[in-house]
Amino acid sequence: MMYVFFRVILRILFAVLFRLRAEGLHHIPASGPVIMCCNHISNIDPPLLGSPFERKIYYMAKEELFKIPILGWIIPRIGAFPVKRGGVSKESIRNALNLLSEGKMIGIFPEGTRNSKGPAKKGAAVLALRSEAVIVPAAIIGDYSLFKPMIIRYGEPIQMDGFRSQSEVDSSEQVTAEIMKAINRLKEE
Repeated sequence: MMYVFFRVILRILFAVLFRLRAEGLHHIPASGPVIMCCNHISNIDPPLLGSPFERKIYYMAKEELFKIPILGWIIPRIGAFPVKRGGVSKESIRNALNLLSEGKMIGIFPEGTRNSKGPAKKGAAVLALRSEAVIVPAAIIGDYSLFKPMIIRYGEPIQMDGFRSQSEVDSSEQVTAEIMKAINRLKEE
């Protein structure tokens, strides 16, 4: 219930403050396991990314956020779960796989940090390969300047079937490259 309340409030705020427009909503499956992968430009990205559509989206959020008063109480109630940064968090992977096995949607920013120039992280690819999830690429276009238009563009789902015949290491590298190509294409359209 809290998620729906915040989504409605955020839709209104984003529409007024950033003139937010969503494109490609028809690419988001109405049900089943989905991993939404998006570029990462601001701390506001997670609520912005999930606000235009009805499905609840769950996010991995850095563990430190759960220790901040009030925020630490709110974010797990709206779908965030903690991830330890700087290493492999087995508990976060288990949480994500459990959510996907229940047919839920999770959001991941493969760049790892905002405006990263480094290589994309392979976590989304690994989760998709270990589950039945499809990956929906998305791109946030704009710079969060007040009253200047912003766009969220959702792309066609990437199916994992063609990638499962190889080792997980090789497949995860190929899937990650495919995700980043799709995100970059969406940014350039």
